[in-house]
Amino acid sequence: MDPRWVSTTFEITGCRVVKHLGVVRGIVVRSRSVVGNIGAGFQAFFGGNISIYTELCEQARREAFELLVSHASELGANAIVGMRYDANEVAQGITEVLAYGTAVVVEPVTTPPAV
Repeated sequence: MDPRWVSTTFEITGCRVVKHLGVVRGIVVRSRSVVGNIGAGFQAFFGGNISIYTELCEQARREAFELLVSHASELGANAIVGMRYDANEVAQGITEVLAYGTAVVVEPVTTPPAV
């Protein structure tokens, strides 16, 4: 499945949904390292973007997204609609990142030629 065919809306422009395959998800659980916390503490002291945490969050979202796409592909989907992210703290310093959506099969909409 092409990850470009993932939409936060419930349609893919230029296509129509021909089959719904159900909810799909990708889940990643991450913890912060002691070294990362120390480095982030220094960054927080000086203010601004805490790049160590930004990269950790981006990596977790990327991995959850890849698992989501893989799950949809296993079901035979060629697209995902209604895609969302969610994050929850499971325990102190341990966060779950969830990517979820609806796996679908889409086909291009063909328009008849103008007369």
